[in-house]
Amino acid sequence: MRIISGKYRGRTINPPRNLRARPTTDFAKENLFNVLNNIVDYESADVLDLFAGTGSIGYEFASRGARSVTSVEINAVHYDFIRRTVRDLGATNIFPIKANAFLYLKNCPKSFDVVFSDAPYDLEQATDIVPLVLSGNILREGGIFIFEHSAAKDFSANEYFWQLRSYGSVHFSLFRK
Repeated sequence: MRIISGKYRGRTINPPRNLRARPTTDFAKENLFNVLNNIVDYESADVLDLFAGTGSIGYEFASRGARSVTSVEINAVHYDFIRRTVRDLGATNIFPIKANAFLYLKNCPKSFDVVFSDAPYDLEQATDIVPLVLSGNILREGGIFIFEHSAAKDFSANEYFWQLRSYGSVHFSLFRK
């Protein structure tokens, strides 16, 4: 796993074998950021990375100069890995939080310009994240919400649905508020 662009470009991130995350593939990540590069002003963006796993998406945003990246991960091993990686990178704009993503969203006092969610595909209530993000004040007006999911999901009927991007088995539904 590598950081694709920005000040940490080319840095390899090597998660330990006991990490059970399913990181977004470099191919899908690179293509997603090619889309985002044209619509996100990274330097003024506050980003929320839900189900952060290895932290890969957060590192990409931070590397591109995001004002802040909040990485929410409940698994202690994953959370510790993200903290170590943030320290090793010397990143001062990434803030790991060990929390349940659903509870975090229900109690979060902050709003974000970009929200990314990569909930485990087999997590039964994963799609509940969509209304939680879009119904409250989590996503700022004009913000973008990216929900990574399997091909079995279809969010095109949602009033905020903007577009679907598919890269192999990885699908991103993008919502604009």
